[in-house]
Amino acid sequence: MIASDSDTPRFGGPSSREPSDGGPTLDAASRERLGRYLQALYEPVLDEGLDPRLAELLTQLDRDRAEREGGPPPGRPDH
Repeated sequence: MIASDSDTPRFGGPSSREPSDGGPTLDAASRERLGRYLQALYEPVLDEGLDPRLAELLTQLDRDRAEREGGPPPGRPDH
């Protein structure tokens, strides 16, 4: 899905406000439209299975973090 000009949020337009830090913001309708576009774009990726090697690396990362923080490893009972 490719966004047309009418689907693309515009920064600094009449419905945008400038926040106190000077960065652009989006109005609610533009945020909604952008959210729907991004969800449609990434939904197929989220439905894909995770490579088992990557899943193991993430599990090991969780274990290492838990050990560093002094808590129990994830997925294990706390006794």
